[in-house]
Amino acid sequence: MADLRVTYDKTANAAYVYFTEPHVRVKSTHMYPCDPVDVDGMINLDFDGHGRLIGIEVLAASSKLPEYLLQSAERLDTEGA
Repeated sequence: MADLRVTYDKTANAAYVYFTEPHVRVKSTHMYPCDPVDVDGMINLDFDGHGRLIGIEVLAASSKLPEYLLQSAERLDTEGA
């Protein structure tokens, strides 16, 4: 199984799941928002210039993602840094 980079900001309650090489920074050229009504929150899909999915942004992450994933994520807020 491939290792995924996941970041989490508890203050903003936002997480990002990267589908790119950990050392490579890929610029998002298109963001597709999922319907907030259907998912009870906001989830954004980011794509690169070739149409490949490069990451998923999850707002209200604590209610959308498993706790073990958030606890093991790279923390972006000062509490977990």
